[in-house]
Amino acid sequence: MMEVKIKTINQLEVGEVFQGFFIVKSAEAKFAANNSKYLDLILGDKTGEINAKIWDCTEEHESICCINAVIKIQAEVSQWKERLQLTIRRVRPLTEKDGIKMEDLIKAAPYSPQSMYEEIQQYIAKIKDREIQKLVGTIIEGQKEKLLYFPAAQKNHHAIKSGLIYHILNMLKTGEKICQVYTFLNTDLLYAGILLHDIAKVEELDANELGIVSDYTKEGQLLGHIIQGIKLIDFTAEKLGIKREKSLLLQHMVLAHHSEPEFGSPKRPMFPEAEVLHVLDLLDANLYTMKDVLENVEEEKFSEKIWSLNSRKIYKHSL
Repeated sequence: MMEVKIKTINQLEVGEVFQGFFIVKSAEAKFAANNSKYLDLILGDKTGEINAKIWDCTEEHESICCINAVIKIQAEVSQWKERLQLTIRRVRPLTEKDGIKMEDLIKAAPYSPQSMYEEIQQYIAKIKDREIQKLVGTIIEGQKEKLLYFPAAQKNHHAIKSGLIYHILNMLKTGEKICQVYTFLNTDLLYAGILLHDIAKVEELDANELGIVSDYTKEGQLLGHIIQGIKLIDFTAEKLGIKREKSLLLQHMVLAHHSEPEFGSPKRPMFPEAEVLHVLDLLDANLYTMKDVLENVEEEKFSEKIWSLNSRKIYKHSL
């Protein structure tokens, strides 16, 4: 009898049967055309995420495959609309004998959360305007606990443990370099805008300390992190007695950082620092996604279509 090997998501090939340990990132019971019940799952490990199905599922399957559970499966790999998909044959909960910890399956930022937090504090210290520095410092300090582990998204860019602070830090480093070229930019505004543009995601998303998002919060669904961020800046600035003009500029930067109405920004950037913030946000998100995708692509081959990159296939060159 052929041995069924333990594999991770990035090792899977179409047509094979394998075993693996995964975290259940989402689970939804659905009904097929013949009215049979099945379980639609998103499973994850350190190497990525994949869709999986349990056909003719039972209540026991639903109990085992709850969100954030760690499971061991035996499954067959197939392809659906150019993406790999699993058909689960067997599933059971993780046991102590398996020797696997949840932390072993979590994808996280490449640097320690505390070291990244210390670096962003250095950028706050570079803000010369004392009112802006005080406003930003107060907000960041108030969200420190969540900021250390929160992802930047549920499914898209930087959807990893400590992904939010990693995203912010990358933007700060790139923004600093841009200001060395475009010397007319106000670094105080740009650093502050970068630090605050996504800070309300800690209230928009419902995430645990492993950086796994189970859902959006009620306010996150009704308002979203852009509106939540504006409210936070407005409230904090008024409480601290910050000049209205400074608060207004930072609120606009948060409001416009997605640039397009269909992406949640009712206003496009209306001054240079706001424009740079939008470009930096898009650049860091896209480059993170491309790097992540290409880790699982062979040289001189294309990836599957990536929805968050306008359904582009990404090419891995050999240079």
